[in-house]
Amino acid sequence: METILFVVVAITALLCEYIDASIGMGYGTTLTPLLLIIGFLPLQVVPAVLFGQLVGGLIGGLFHYKLGNIDLDFRQDEAIKKRLHGLGYMPKSRDSKVVFILAVCGIVGALIAVFFAINISTIALKTYIGVMVLGIGITILIRKGRESKLSWGGLTAIGLLSSFNKGASGGGYGPLVTGGQIISGREVKSSVGSTTLAEGLVCIVAFVGYVLINADIYWTLAAATGIGSVIAAPFAAHTVRRLNTVKLKFVIGITTSMLGAIILAKTFIF
Repeated sequence: METILFVVVAITALLCEYIDASIGMGYGTTLTPLLLIIGFLPLQVVPAVLFGQLVGGLIGGLFHYKLGNIDLDFRQDEAIKKRLHGLGYMPKSRDSKVVFILAVCGIVGALIAVFFAINISTIALKTYIGVMVLGIGITILIRKGRESKLSWGGLTAIGLLSSFNKGASGGGYGPLVTGGQIISGREVKSSVGSTTLAEGLVCIVAFVGYVLINADIYWTLAAATGIGSVIAAPFAAHTVRRLNTVKLKFVIGITTSMLGAIILAKTFIF
């Protein structure tokens, strides 16, 4: 890859990661088509995007933690350990529980998607994702001034559905996870930080899968997306820390609604 192209890809990944880690969505949805337009092949692009989101998500999650956007404590929750009689594991802090649940559901949902994706009509899948994302965005805007209690059952369902979307179509994870958490009663900044870290963890599994199945990874492209994502992650975490919660929720609601509408438009119009 030429140096100029490498820099262009890195800057593009930086901008996409900044948006994604600031509002919890938009990295793969934006970067994948841009890299395809530039001229890269799908099997070069997808692993590179996963790698960029992997390192960006982990670094972004770390900075969200350092800046106080999320509270991470992955020590065993002794109260839950006693209820489970020593069987199973659940981390201590609420944010850690959310990340853990989303990560586990992400792996399960992605595996389920592998078996079902080939039997689902592309139009039906995109319509389903578009309607769901649009509905979540509108719900956030309608309920932006209301507070509600966190639903763990709702969070689990969101984790499974969003990872199924990701595994079946390559998109639809961030808007559903971030927006779904807010609807389920999560604080806005915590929702963004948890989504950033959880998506990075889910991408580890997906990227390793590509490495094992298709060893011919375009590492130069992956390096470019990774460098751009790592540079952007700290700035995005600082942005989330400084933004007013009400304004951030409004931006997420508008962005989620627009993404849902764009998915539906691309499915039936373009």
